[in-house]
Amino acid sequence: MKSVVIQQPGELQLQQRALPQPAAGEVRVKVRYASICGSDVHIWHGHNPFARYPRVIGHEFFGVIDAVGAGVDAARIGERVAVDPVVSCGHCYPCSVGRPNVCRELQVIGVHRDGGFSEYAVAPARNAYRVPDTIPDKLASLIEPFTIAANITAFLQPTAQDVALVYGAGPMGLTAIQVLKGVYGVRQVLVVDRLPERLALAQQSGADVVFNNSEVPLAAQLEGVQPTLIIDAACHPSILAEAAALASPAARIGLLGFSAEPCTLTQQSLTSKELSLFTSRLNSHRFPQVIEWIERGAIQPEKLVTHYFPLAEVEQAMTLFEKDPRTCCKVILSVE
Repeated sequence: MKSVVIQQPGELQLQQRALPQPAAGEVRVKVRYASICGSDVHIWHGHNPFARYPRVIGHEFFGVIDAVGAGVDAARIGERVAVDPVVSCGHCYPCSVGRPNVCRELQVIGVHRDGGFSEYAVAPARNAYRVPDTIPDKLASLIEPFTIAANITAFLQPTAQDVALVYGAGPMGLTAIQVLKGVYGVRQVLVVDRLPERLALAQQSGADVVFNNSEVPLAAQLEGVQPTLIIDAACHPSILAEAAALASPAARIGLLGFSAEPCTLTQQSLTSKELSLFTSRLNSHRFPQVIEWIERGAIQPEKLVTHYFPLAEVEQAMTLFEKDPRTCCKVILSVE
């Protein structure tokens, strides 16, 4: 089978590999579509501290179960599935309180173990979620990106009365916008980014007002509006302090970033307004929730897709994703 392998940082190869065999409790998936995430690019360049090399990358993928390991019902063969990349132990403290995404023995498919940029991939059977026929193959790999928004909004508990501010109109920000508007019915969603093309995508995804802060600071453009809910999907170290300054008293702030750079923040800026600060990593069993949202039309993943490439052109696809944010949003690899 053909697999996309990061042999070492900076070295991407399309290799011929042996067909994997599912172990006990696992399924093998014949991958049909897989979408590119920023973390895939980070692994390629050696900027993901969690990655182990060599690694078959890809944690957003969809396909059909074609083999099962011991203990898995053979009736699952032929099932269309999206794969949750979060592999957890099930018995540590985080797992016991419903937070498998920060399991003490966490493994992420495509990061710690081989992933879905391959003709075949194996995964625990419990991580393979059946995809209803109403969700087309070409969009099913986008279930995983929406679980990121599902996870942070589960903490933030948006309401129709909120005025929400989303930093960043990249893929993470766009999924958050759709969930805030389509699922929670948030009254007003404000979005800030520095690229007009991305702000146009934000409007297509439901943003009510957009701001370009490339020249004029956001505070000057808000004209005193104080958001009650803020999501940082841009992940720059300077954002948290600005968010705390702009937020309404009693607001909630959610962080989706992994920046290792320090930020400067005073306790006073948080406690004086009694702000609630939430962080979120990956997802905690959110696949069924997102599948239901797509089924009833609350979110529209097709609005994020700008490009499809065959698996053989993965380096071109990843370069486009990385270098051309003005014309490119979600890039999906066809593995068929």
